Amino acid sequence: MSTIHPVSSSKPETESHGSRRAHHKGMHTRAMLLDAALALASELGLEGISIGALAEMVGMSKSGVFAHFGSREDLQIAIVQEYYQRFEQEVFYPALKAPRGLPRVRAMFGNWIQRVTEEVQSGCIFISGAVEFDDREGAVRDALQRAVRSWLAAMYRAIEQAKEEGHLRPDTDAQQMVFETHGLILSVHYEARFLQEPHALDRIARGFERIVAYYSTGTSA
Repeated sequence: MSTIHPVSSSKPETESHGSRRAHHKGMHTRAMLLDAALALASELGLEGISIGALAEMVGMSKSGVFAHFGSREDLQIAIVQEYYQRFEQEVFYPALKAPRGLPRVRAMFGNWIQRVTEEVQSGCIFISGAVEFDDREGAVRDALQRAVRSWLAAMYRAIEQAKEEGHLRPDTDAQQMVFETHGLILSVHYEARFLQEPHALDRIARGFERIVAYYSTGTSA
């Protein structure tokens, strides 16, 4: 009696390949939508964002956009998260290449200023979002707060490391120094973007050097 061998099928493999391709396409579409959503939010603010406005901008149906973002709030949160990830890539991670201590603090602030220089024209979602959601509890404000607090915490750690390296005075209040440097960033947005003060970016650099001089021990570059 002959043995009947099962016939292998390539269907599962084909389906797996198709699933991977569909997943890749979905990720590509989502990335494209987030690019457009970020541009829209920079112009209109997070409150100006809607599924319909985004769909119209990219030439998709509302249902197509809904497939990636289940609600307007989900879209707003995704914008905040994407915005912060790009902020980290441009500001935080490059600064880690600088030596620990004050050189790294300077690198972080310098990268931050470079980012601000671009945002003077396009707008900062963190700042506009704070104005829009400052008194509105909910998931969008929570996402904004988490992003900003995460960045300020990174600045705090860098300043504490500068104290450990002996670059800043031992009695330096790291939280106060973070507050002062953050204040410079908020001021330059107001001065340069709203008042259109032409020397605002020069003033922020001088302001930072004054902060550093006050807390510095003078033992680092």
